[in-house]
Order: sequence, then structure tokens, then C-alpha cells
Amino acid sequence: VALSYAEIKALATGNVHIKEKMDLDIQVSKLQLLKQSFLSQRYEMEDKAVKYFPAEIRKQEQHIAGYEADIAQVKAHTPSERDTFPAIEISGETYHSKKEAGHALIQACKDMASPDSVPLGSYRGLSMELSYSPFSKEFVVSLKGKQTYYVPLGTDIFGNITRIDNEIEKFPDKLAHCREHLETLKVQLESAKEEAKKEFPKEKELSEKLARLGELNALLDMDKGDKVLLDEAEDVKEEEPGR
Repeated sequence: VALSYAEIKALATGNVHIKEKMDLDIQVSKLQLLKQSFLSQRYEMEDKAVKYFPAEIRKQEQHIAGYEADIAQVKAHTPSERDTFPAIEISGETYHSKKEAGHALIQACKDMASPDSVPLGSYRGLSMELSYSPFSKEFVVSLKGKQTYYVPLGTDIFGNITRIDNEIEKFPDKLAHCREHLETLKVQLESAKEEAKKEFPKEKELSEKLARLGELNALLDMDKGDKVLLDEAEDVKEEEPGR
């Protein structure tokens, strides 16, 4: 805190108002910093309550609707007998054998002339596209329903079909996860709304200290004016010639 010459003189004379002012300056500065931090967090909660959480909730609702539709589509195109291999279409041909389908999938990879996605066929009610990732250096099958699911391929003729089946079997777990996340987002939204309504808990204390600080500043300004007049009077007296 920078003190004026008059304040230093008053402090040297033991003026209790100066000490009280200095203490209040420190306390008010701390309270103002706390308030700034509080308001920053409250503005963040307001923004999340208005924009972030509603957007995330809509996103999760879309995912849930997509998973539900894709699960129903897969169920309608999957044989009820677990041992029956679902028919798969690859490059315009339909295969009823896992081994033949695996060979056809490997051949489709070999026939690719560019890394761009190309139509591959369909499986269990989902359409398929084939692409090559230059970063991971592997072929990728994209399963497309209401949503898109990516399955990296290997070199095993049976393993690739198993990988696709495994990805499809994850749909119910992913749906459950989205539902849980949606409920969490709704709770967080309500919490953010409540946080955005809160007032600074030490607002009354800050107002009282600011009011007292204003009184002290006014009082010290009056003292300062009196001292300036006294100092000027002393200076004039000293300049008078002696008789």
C-alpha cells in the first residue's frame, strides 16, 4: 500500500485511523479477490447451464436413439439360432459360410486401389464400407446404421468376421453407458443451475468494510487538509523577519 507524506506523518504520530485503514485495505483486497474468483466460477456455471450441458444432453439422447435403432435392426437380421451364420454381402456376392466370407473380405482388401472408403456390402442389417488407414497401416470396416462403428481388420479369415461380430455385440453395453451418462448430465445441469443462482457468501462483510473504508478515507482526507493548512502556516511564520 502506498502512503502519502501526510499519512506517514499521521502514522508516526500514532493515528489509530491510519492503522485501521491499512488493515481494512488488506482485508478488502482479499475479499475482492475472493469475490472475483467466485464470480468467475459462477459465470462458468451459468455458461454450462445454458450451453454445455443442454448440448451434451442432446448429443447423448441422439446416441441413445441411434443405438436403440441399430440394435433393433441387427436383431431383425440375425438368425435366432446362435450356430447359424448370418448371410453377409461382400462386393456384390452373398456368403453363408464364415470361411468364405473371410476369404472374400481379405480379397476385397487386396483389390483396393486407394485408401478412400468404398462400399463393401452389408451384414446383419448394417451397411459396410472399407477403407485403409495410412496412420495405423490397417484396413478398417465401417459399420453404418443410425451411427457408424469402426472395426480394424487383421489377416485372419475367421478373426475378421469375429471382430465385426464383437463390435456389434457391444451395442447394448454402449447403450447402457449412454443412458447412465445422460442421467449424470441431467444431475450436473441442475447442480449448475443452483450454483449459478448463488450470491457471494461474504458480500455483506465486503460491503460493511468498504463502507467503513470510505468513512476512514473521508476522515483522513479532512485530517490531511488540516495538516496542510498547519504546515503552510508554519512555513509562513518561519519566513517572517525577526524583530
